Amino acid sequence: MKFGPVKPAEALGGTAVHSIRQDGLVLKKGTLIGAEHVTALEAAGVPHIVVARLEPGDVSEDEAAGEIAKATAGEGVRVDRAFTGRCNLFADDAGILVVDKDAIDALNRIDEAITFATLAAYKPVVAGEMIATVKIIPFAVADAARKAALDATKKPLVRVAPYKIKKVGVVSTRLPGLADKVVEKTLKITQERLNPAGARIVAERRVPHDQAALAKAIDEVLNDGAELVIVFGASAIADRRDVIPAAVEAIGGKIEHFGMPVDPGNLMLIGQARGQPLLGAPGCARSPKENGFDWVLMRLLAGLPVSRSDVTGMGVGGLLMEIVTRPQPRVEPKPEKGRRVGAIILAAGRSTRMGGPNKMTAEIGGKPLVRIAAEQALASRARPVIVVTGHDRERVEAALAGLKVQVVHNPDFAEGLSTSLKAGLAVLPAEVDGTLVCLADMPQVRTPLIDRIIAAFDPERGALIVMPTIDGKRGNPVVWARRFFPELMALEGDVGARNLIGRYPEAIAEVSVADQAAFLDVDTPEALVKAKAEIEGG
Repeated sequence: MKFGPVKPAEALGGTAVHSIRQDGLVLKKGTLIGAEHVTALEAAGVPHIVVARLEPGDVSEDEAAGEIAKATAGEGVRVDRAFTGRCNLFADDAGILVVDKDAIDALNRIDEAITFATLAAYKPVVAGEMIATVKIIPFAVADAARKAALDATKKPLVRVAPYKIKKVGVVSTRLPGLADKVVEKTLKITQERLNPAGARIVAERRVPHDQAALAKAIDEVLNDGAELVIVFGASAIADRRDVIPAAVEAIGGKIEHFGMPVDPGNLMLIGQARGQPLLGAPGCARSPKENGFDWVLMRLLAGLPVSRSDVTGMGVGGLLMEIVTRPQPRVEPKPEKGRRVGAIILAAGRSTRMGGPNKMTAEIGGKPLVRIAAEQALASRARPVIVVTGHDRERVEAALAGLKVQVVHNPDFAEGLSTSLKAGLAVLPAEVDGTLVCLADMPQVRTPLIDRIIAAFDPERGALIVMPTIDGKRGNPVVWARRFFPELMALEGDVGARNLIGRYPEAIAEVSVADQAAFLDVDTPEALVKAKAEIEGG
């Protein structure tokens, strides 16, 4: 592959290596240079542009990424169209991700230009979740390297094992002091764990903490159709000769393994009874927080065996004491066109440039500015719509009366814009894929523009930050993908999200607009008069 700087006239047919923004020209990385681009580059006074050109024996990044991705995909995996050298793989249905680690390591060692990354092995995934990605680092790869990669993928390297077990039996043993509400809560949490797999508790028994009573109860739930049995002991299993393992063996069952190098989860028992898997649950399984029980349960629900060697290999990464979030996938409603975007309206400022009155409650057409912004957002595809208040809280909230918005007060508004942004992000629901950040003092931003910006948001195609532009100038509002939320939450002082834009030029998608609505805010009395004249006169 040829690579280097050339004059614009010599760039024809090459691929732009870097994005260029100069004198109104916007040329994105990866653009195939045509005659119109050459003209625009010369008109903007760009002396040189770095381009890449394929040579004989080269394969384009998209072609190579797509071929390799298809070769790696197994059961339950969908391969997306390659884009900018990347080809993503997605789960077709809910299940457990199974990977061939040795083969993937070998693939990644073939050539530095070829990379293949996956989620963690045996991770529970939901339908539509991205599970792996092939990325070609340069704009092209040698055909010999591509062939070597395909030779290394003669069999699929990733697959999604669908959940197979749908009927679960639960037996709880009891001792004096174990309250009924503890058992009820345990059943509720267990069913929540089963929900992602589409499984349900079909049989349940509560018996004394006694070997004979427990053995009889296990038999009964198996007779009721249980395909997997979970036993919650009133007392933790202390030994292979304890009540739970003894009851399993009493009905002809077998103990596969007791104990595991995962904490919480050490005291778990894995066995089988009458050919069906059985788990003696550790005490931590009564909690919804992630523990070793989750790791084994979900694999068994997908019909994947869990051997002694599997369990003893869980030690690295098995210390879960500091994990406070539970990553169990939940059944969620499918979003419109696969993308869910919330809206955060920032309305906490002190309006210092207005010379006294709070611009949020200043009226245009008989409506306060903050209400105009909220109504336009509510009429769009954005959900939920969150309004962050601060200065003059009571009056701003009163201006929103009757609207189905979530109002969040930022007590630290005086410390700057970043605090209001973080207040809004903190209450966004977990299921949103991104958020639209709106300024409440832009009354000419209307619903159609908001929907155009949301429609351009497409994480699968690399459109992770979306904003309106005109002649290279960038306006508001802006959509940010969830992957940027941690960095947005780390902002400090009177700094907005725009400070991050320069770090991620390749993640930006621009929506070209014809008017100035996305660039006009009301910061001064003169701006308010002008906006009133334009809106009320129109």
